[in-house]
Amino acid sequence: MIEKLKTPYMIGFVLIVLFAVAMIAYGAWLNETSEHQIVERMESRTIPLQGAKVQAREIYPRLMLETINLYSEEMADAVALIDGRVEQIYVSKNSDVRRGQVIFTLVNDDIPIKIEQAESSIARAEAQLANARNNFARYTRLRDRNATSAEKFDEAQANFRASEAALREAQAVKEQLLVQSARQDVIAPIDGEVLILYRQQGAYVQAGTPIALVGNFERLFFSMPVDDRHAQRLTVGTEARLSFTNSQILRKAYDTEYAAGNRGDEEIFSVRVREIMPALNEPATLRKVVWEVDNRVGLLEQQAYSGAVLKSTRPRNCLAVPLAAMTDSKRNAAFVVTAQGTIERRLITTGADDGDYIEVLSGLKEGETVITSAAEGLEDGMKVTVTLIGGEG
Repeated sequence: MIEKLKTPYMIGFVLIVLFAVAMIAYGAWLNETSEHQIVERMESRTIPLQGAKVQAREIYPRLMLETINLYSEEMADAVALIDGRVEQIYVSKNSDVRRGQVIFTLVNDDIPIKIEQAESSIARAEAQLANARNNFARYTRLRDRNATSAEKFDEAQANFRASEAALREAQAVKEQLLVQSARQDVIAPIDGEVLILYRQQGAYVQAGTPIALVGNFERLFFSMPVDDRHAQRLTVGTEARLSFTNSQILRKAYDTEYAAGNRGDEEIFSVRVREIMPALNEPATLRKVVWEVDNRVGLLEQQAYSGAVLKSTRPRNCLAVPLAAMTDSKRNAAFVVTAQGTIERRLITTGADDGDYIEVLSGLKEGETVITSAAEGLEDGMKVTVTLIGGEG
């Protein structure tokens, strides 16, 4: 009886175990199948990106300059040439002046008195000379008649020569005083604009004291070191355009006047190569290039400026890609699309850029496709579908 009762329980237990095993097996199979499908889907998945062809283009190379120091070759002090008091000022700050123009008048009260004294000395010397001349003429006649001694004749002649010298000396003193009197007028040393007035009316100055600073900022200059391989692309007279990335050009150290027609901080300045040192026909690995800036609009001054952009006016035909293809700020790598439709990060050598495209010196071939989408998250081997920007073929 007991055996008969055990049999159904055993059968049920076995069925339960078999069902559990089947469920476990089915779950394992389902899990494996799902993972396989996921892997297959991941492997077959492609990422949509934008890209561009590597091709020859004309670019206008630009150079970003952190700082440039502009200087003028025409700045000079108007200097007092005598001691005196400032009696009159004929100009004000920012006045335009011409070389030789009187801008200050000094007064030295001693000079008129000394000139009068010199004139008196000249009058006395002229009178003494007249007497000495008459005396010398008389002794000359007496000597011709053998009516005087040689000693008296020589004495008369010596007095005459001494009187001539005394008159010349008195006249020279007056001439020197007249020169000093003329120096009471302080003149502009160059053509330009009055930048600073160092002294005011009534001030006393000594000879050699600067009274005003005059400068001409219509032409400014700056220099920069250039590697020889880049300098060889330049010649004296090569033209470019200079601009700035901020509005700091409106801040002035000397507060000079603006010229009519300027475009404010949007102004683009014409520049040209004035000098290359050493000369291009001399061996050197580094050269100094001096640029001349056309500043007739009056926006720039002699001072340092940051955020300068120097851009060539002559196009350069070269292999180029968009700047967006660069993976980082070093600009020496890009993601390239392979024949299998995957991407690989490739080291490249780049040159100049124009703000949109960058010159490729090595590492890429014409016709290859580079990724221009953001490089963040991209890895070698990823499959991609690329849409060429700008409708490139």
